[in-house]
Amino acid sequence: MRVLLVGINYAPDLIGVAKYNAELCESLAAEGHEVRVITAPPYYPAWKIPPAFKSSYFRSRDIQGVRVTRTPIYVPGHPSGAKRLVHHASFALTSGAPILVEALSWRPDVMIAVAPSLMSAAFVSFVARCVGAKSWLHVQDFEVDAAFDLGLLRNPNLRKWMLRAEAAILKSFDHVSTISQAMVDRLRIKGLSPDKTAEVRNWIDTNAICPGSRMTKYRQQLKLGAADIVALYSGTMSNKQGLELVIEAAIGLEESHPHIHFILAGDGPHKMRLEQLAAGRRNVHFLGLQPNESFNQLMATADFHLIPQKAEAADLVLPSKLGAIFASARPVIAMAEEGTGLAAEVTDAGLVIPPGDSSALELAICQLSEAPALREHYGEEGRRRALDRWDRRAIVHRWSEAMAGQGSATGQKNVDSKNAAGDIGLPVEDAVRSP
Repeated sequence: MRVLLVGINYAPDLIGVAKYNAELCESLAAEGHEVRVITAPPYYPAWKIPPAFKSSYFRSRDIQGVRVTRTPIYVPGHPSGAKRLVHHASFALTSGAPILVEALSWRPDVMIAVAPSLMSAAFVSFVARCVGAKSWLHVQDFEVDAAFDLGLLRNPNLRKWMLRAEAAILKSFDHVSTISQAMVDRLRIKGLSPDKTAEVRNWIDTNAICPGSRMTKYRQQLKLGAADIVALYSGTMSNKQGLELVIEAAIGLEESHPHIHFILAGDGPHKMRLEQLAAGRRNVHFLGLQPNESFNQLMATADFHLIPQKAEAADLVLPSKLGAIFASARPVIAMAEEGTGLAAEVTDAGLVIPPGDSSALELAICQLSEAPALREHYGEEGRRRALDRWDRRAIVHRWSEAMAGQGSATGQKNVDSKNAAGDIGLPVEDAVRSP
């Protein structure tokens, strides 16, 4: 089967959508499929293109069995709402010619667009119809909803126009998948029929991320001992995370609980602001993005993990870091409203608290820091869930089967979040068949 994926993010970016795009394509290639990618140069989460990639636009390169073509793109140093629109528009514009060339000359069986970026997705579905390929849109987050709900964009007329455009793009694809059942429900609210939607959740390599000793090189580096409790946030530091709440909790606990330490690992446009808020605090430590070979140690360093999410982001995205947290057999404190997808995932494997409430975060941190047996229980349950619902090999293989039209009966119905992850709702008779 020939698969062409179009997405703005790809390796060597280490986190976010890039990781899953690359792992999907490499896994499909390893199964014997021909895979090509049209993407942008790496820029995330630092929002800066490395110099080495500025001279290789429109050149194809084989990476782990995948042919990757990169197009030029506008990357704002300080991404505001308006600048993000231009950013995505630039990729939609520059990726058009390579998409057309690959579709006409190579004739893929399946063309996959990944949102973000939804702007480039419209052309993918159009070209797929022209060349007789099946079109598949995979939604990592709802860009339009997030931009307005988080205050990045505010014009109500612009929102109405963008929602109409989004609806038209969603309906133009043969199949649309997303990463949680709550997000599947949102797709249906947006007008998609159940037979066109599917849950394909983000995955984790449960062999690479596994339980380990908490006494890691990171504790040695930060001079933290066995008696110190570590609350860890790892990932992007941007507007939607609400990471200032973690700093507020750290300040509130610095004197009364000096043995509790907060590690924020990653990068993003809000990192400098967070470092300023935490300046002079002995219990707050910042790390940069960590290489893949050290990621398991980083996850094991934590006694528990933090997912501080703003209320406005509820069910717009299921944080991909959750799978890695569960796989590491560590509990999590997540900010989420009851009834959201995130709350359902975390319940009984960690603590769920109201978003935006730093006092509730302090109380939850104190509760877990003083209850090692509870931490162990939550960690064991999280590991079980990772194996059942988040395993990379199972999810990618089922997605591959669905695209190739070789899925078993389990792939013929939409999956509930209580079932094994990766069973996807693509009717076999509608799937693309290998030539």
